Amino acid sequence: MNKLNVLYEDNHIIVVEKPINVLSQADNTNDVDMLTLIKNYLKEKYQKPGNVYLGLVHRLDRVVGGVMVFAKTSKAASRLSNEIRLNNVKKTYLAIINGNIKESDTFIDYLLKKDDFNTIVTNKEKGKYAELSYKLLEYNKEKDLSLVEVNLKTGRHHQIRVQFASRNHPLIGDKRYGTDNVKEIGLYAYKLSFIHPVKRELMEFSCIPMSSLFKEFKKLK
Repeated sequence: MNKLNVLYEDNHIIVVEKPINVLSQADNTNDVDMLTLIKNYLKEKYQKPGNVYLGLVHRLDRVVGGVMVFAKTSKAASRLSNEIRLNNVKKTYLAIINGNIKESDTFIDYLLKKDDFNTIVTNKEKGKYAELSYKLLEYNKEKDLSLVEVNLKTGRHHQIRVQFASRNHPLIGDKRYGTDNVKEIGLYAYKLSFIHPVKRELMEFSCIPMSSLFKEFKKLK
């Protein structure tokens, strides 16, 4: 893969762009993952002979690219994790969905993971509370696709994908919750804002997706 795209780094945190189809952390596939990539980058940059500490405080699905923050100290990891638990970390996504959707809305559901598969379903009795809001940025009439900006209130597994799919607006390229054969999913974590764990300053980082899927929209050209 290409060189790591570092958006910001100091003694406490490092903010990077995660490419699509790269794991957030290692699993049993032994495929490339962000934790290992960044540890190797830090080891080489600072010529550290031993192990490098790096805290994973949030994740992105393998198929989703975008902005991620990692902690370089255990104190920063603890504070960032707590901010995420309190919903003080703002995560904003760009999503390409099938169909023409109304200009803005808030979705509230209760999401449950099925026992047999890594698949999420809506279940009001047993599911966990999930909330997001979105606004329509552009509609491509020729392809019947909508580009929306999504703000997550909660961070449930597959939340954006499930909540749009359950309203008959699955994301383009979502093979698990949709039906089309597009190879890449139309979802990108393009903005992340949070309070710095040590400096206590508001930090905001963004990245525009470079994939051909998103370049179809004038707003992103």
